[in-house]
Amino acid sequence: MSAAGLITRYYDAFNAGDMDAMLGLLHEDVAHDINQGRREVGRHAFGHFMERMNRCYREQISDIVVMANDEDTRAAAEFVVHGEYLASDAGLPEAKGQRYVLRAGAFFEIREGRIARVTNYYNLEHWLQQVRS
Repeated sequence: MSAAGLITRYYDAFNAGDMDAMLGLLHEDVAHDINQGRREVGRHAFGHFMERMNRCYREQISDIVVMANDEDTRAAAEFVVHGEYLASDAGLPEAKGQRYVLRAGAFFEIREGRIARVTNYYNLEHWLQQVRS
């Protein structure tokens, strides 16, 4: 499968809420660079991260554009996140069901037909402005 096809399947699984399918696309030792945060390593750690995300946020991704290199070893995606802040997340404002819309991007490394790195970026200050309103 091409890198672009793999990333498209990843976001399709995300939007469908199919965490098993999403995690199945990740390499066992996937590196996950959290926006403005630390790096976590491993599919298990990524699964725990997604459990927290799904508890605190309901999100759908739209307007996805995926780009990949000719070797299918690296890819990038730009998209729009449509979300609802469901439960307060540690160190962030109180959740009251606030809705938000954010432009975001992600960078990927592909190894052995699976996603070996996910690095996400979005404007945290823009998100904070929306949930504090």
